[in-house]
Amino acid sequence: MTAEFRRSIFNGVDLHSKTNNTEHHTSEISVDQLIVRRGQPFTLTLKLTQSFNPDLHPLVITAVTGKHPSEDQGTMSYLSIPDGVQRSPSAKAVWKIELHKNSSPLTGNLTLTITPPADAPVGEYQLSVKHRDEETLLATPAVLFNPWCPDDWVFLPDEVERQEYVMNEQGIIYKGSGNYIISMNWDFAQFEEDMVKICVKILDKNRKHLSDPGDDVSARCNPIYVGRVVSAMINSQDDGGVLVGRWGNSFWGGFSPSHWSNSHTILQKWFNSGCQSVKYGQCWVFAGVMCSVMRLLGIPCRVVTNYQSAHDNNKNLTIDVYHADYGVRVAPAKDSIWNYHVWVEAWMRRPDLANDGKYDGWQVLDPTPQEKSDGVYCCGPSPVKAILNGETDLKYDIPFVFAEVNADCIDWLVKADGSKVKIFSDTKRVGQNISTKSVTSNRRMNITDSYKHREGTKKERAVFKYAITRDYSRDESEETEEAEEPEENGGTEEPEENGGTEEPAENGGTEEEEQSGGTAQNGVVNGNETPTSILPPPEVSMRFEEVSKLVNGEDVRLNLVLHSESSVARLLSIIISVWGMRYNGSPVASIQTDVKQETLLPGKDLSIPILVPFSAYHKHMQECDSMRVSAIVTDKKKSDETYLAENDIVLLDPPVSINVVGQTRLNHEASAEVIFTNTVKETLKECTLTVSGSGLLRREFECRLPDLRPNTRIRIKFFFVPYKIGEKTLVADFDCSTFRNAKGSSTVYVRP
Repeated sequence: MTAEFRRSIFNGVDLHSKTNNTEHHTSEISVDQLIVRRGQPFTLTLKLTQSFNPDLHPLVITAVTGKHPSEDQGTMSYLSIPDGVQRSPSAKAVWKIELHKNSSPLTGNLTLTITPPADAPVGEYQLSVKHRDEETLLATPAVLFNPWCPDDWVFLPDEVERQEYVMNEQGIIYKGSGNYIISMNWDFAQFEEDMVKICVKILDKNRKHLSDPGDDVSARCNPIYVGRVVSAMINSQDDGGVLVGRWGNSFWGGFSPSHWSNSHTILQKWFNSGCQSVKYGQCWVFAGVMCSVMRLLGIPCRVVTNYQSAHDNNKNLTIDVYHADYGVRVAPAKDSIWNYHVWVEAWMRRPDLANDGKYDGWQVLDPTPQEKSDGVYCCGPSPVKAILNGETDLKYDIPFVFAEVNADCIDWLVKADGSKVKIFSDTKRVGQNISTKSVTSNRRMNITDSYKHREGTKKERAVFKYAITRDYSRDESEETEEAEEPEENGGTEEPEENGGTEEPAENGGTEEEEQSGGTAQNGVVNGNETPTSILPPPEVSMRFEEVSKLVNGEDVRLNLVLHSESSVARLLSIIISVWGMRYNGSPVASIQTDVKQETLLPGKDLSIPILVPFSAYHKHMQECDSMRVSAIVTDKKKSDETYLAENDIVLLDPPVSINVVGQTRLNHEASAEVIFTNTVKETLKECTLTVSGSGLLRREFECRLPDLRPNTRIRIKFFFVPYKIGEKTLVADFDCSTFRNAKGSSTVYVRP
């Protein structure tokens, strides 16, 4: 790109944007706008109308960012050839300049190599040049964090990981429940149109910038600070941020959170509307959008899902869960356990916590507005290493995140007279299958071991105690076990899953799985009310078995299987209830309740069929994320012995297929077809289709569809012109009166 100058001494400048951006790994964003990374030199050619004699007439360049630039705050820097410019003795973030050997001073063609320091504030800059008492604007580069630079706090050593956590525009977010893990494609689209302007605007709209813009822009040199700002600005709770959160059953005036499949549409809506918050988001949407912003800014970032995620309101690391006896209505509890919760991890150094790099690496940042941190709805960065070791006294928000992955649970049965009977004390339920997309593949990586020591080990219990008591003393057995415990290596890959499909949890039917949702929990009341009590094995074990695949639109069929090793037959009272649930643990509607009385013979399985007809659940499930089937079993002769089994079921949506016709080539029109079949015995109304895909569609393809009668198939053909090469993803969202936002996806390889 060449800029023309009015003044006679300056004849123009070549910013070499394409070359510079390629070397700085920003050419995916633009080849026209100069976008560079700090700590790395870039080159431009300045053309003068006269010869250049630096001894007589030095060349001075000024780099500024923000409205109140200052050398002492690192937001203004003077650089000159020769290097004789007078600087403030306390100047920070000093830029460097060199005259390249290929320059021709006699003809006035100067090739300049300019390096923003590795601690420069990120954002949009103005570079002005002064020579022979004439001054003009030279360039307006954007400066980003640099995970390729060892001196940058976000330096990530592995190139393959940099490609995944900075450069990859497509990803997978995990939803569902611990027993029914669902993967959905998410288009981060961090290099789409106007993303630099959008992300800088996000930084400029934060409350700290509005109160003290000079300090705020200066602090943008620090990824810790930037992470907290972005975490706060993705939600709209107290600063007019990007997304409005809503967990109710009405999304009037906007879109249901399950509608979204990409970040760019949301960010562009926010930006183009004069920064009006977009309606609506929930945790995975907040996390997906934040990941896009962080990757654009140059901070390595990934989306993480924690299953059975605790929300500990009273901060005692214990979650009280209340279950109703038959005919009893239980008031909502302050604490809750979400089927899953989604946040992001960002890679950065933490010299504010230790000089030896002990807490460097992945940091939890959570943009979902749950609790305030320093008066603002944001969370983190919390070092994952500190969470693992229960170091809850460190910055930021570690107690809250520690509870999300490692709180203890106590289950209570609420009787008709208001009394509460303790059913079970569970140290293992919270924090399961903590998941993120693997590097270079669509496999799910289980990173639970990086957050918590193995459940059931003395080390895990010692860390839990330490998180509560801050007691540094450890006995020899704990130290021995710590030495013997397997090394945490950042995650293990699980079998490959297709985006938008549902997979069973790992170790289905194993002992570890049976001590979490969906299986029996011992309820013998033993008088020990401490949250860490370990109760003896149950005299009655219970588990749920699927009779057929659990698909939305079909009847749900399960078996509750009970077994007892007791030497005598046992007469049992069994209450089986089915509730429609939001994923955050809030009950929406009671679908059905059955009360049975059965005799369990010693050493024999007792199988009780459970049928939930589609006609009974489908209206309720339109506003729900999962179906909770619970069984409360009481020994009729020993009424103080109560047992609990729960299963959070996530129904599969009917398939949405996308077929791309023929090969796809850059800047050549291509076509695709979306296919959907109505498999239920009712007409689908209010049908809409939305298709998105960065690099393929510059804007979402949207259309309203006619009502779809039972057993009817619809085909929708659309055209697109790919504008980026490589592997891309088309994502289709089919919405109607019966199925809310069923997804389908197709991988597209765009050739040059």
